Amino acid sequence: MKFIKSLLLLPVMIAGLAAPVLAQQPNIAVMNEERVLRESAAGQHIQARMQEIAREIDAELTAMGQPIQQETERLNAETASMTPQAIQQRPDLMQRIEALNQQAQQFELARRARQQEIVQTERQAMRPIYDALGPILEAVVAERDIDILVDRANLVFASPDVDISADVISRLNTQVPTVTVTRVRVSQEAAAGAGQQQQ
Repeated sequence: MKFIKSLLLLPVMIAGLAAPVLAQQPNIAVMNEERVLRESAAGQHIQARMQEIAREIDAELTAMGQPIQQETERLNAETASMTPQAIQQRPDLMQRIEALNQQAQQFELARRARQQEIVQTERQAMRPIYDALGPILEAVVAERDIDILVDRANLVFASPDVDISADVISRLNTQVPTVTVTRVRVSQEAAAGAGQQQQ
């Protein structure tokens, strides 16, 4: 009988031992940063404005590249039946080829500069969002007594119950409803310098 009583008491004791262990488990939450940036009002404004800027840049590059393409086609047509030696004996053709090569180099520098403009413009536009996100996350973590916050991108699965993204988006929309997106201009010289540093 004593043995049965002790067996009946055993689960109570084990449950009593497990309670402090359960209480010490960390409070884990998840935030989907990509979703926050995509669905927040400021994030959507940045995306729309960046698409406009990308279209502007495409139009500029097309306008710059068209004359080069046309001259290339004209030179190819004029020299199609000529040998390299015959072309070299024609100073007028050699001048045009040299000018075309210089234009192509200038176009490549312009293309690199525009790529850098897109990257720098987006980086500058995102800065106010990232500046606001830090305090917002600190507040949510403190309010919900969160011990560990993980980006959703690093997880295979997370219950929607632990996802704080909607709360973060709501607070971000209140604090940063929109941002100014001004195209950053990069000179061709700066683009050339950056290209040489990467090599």
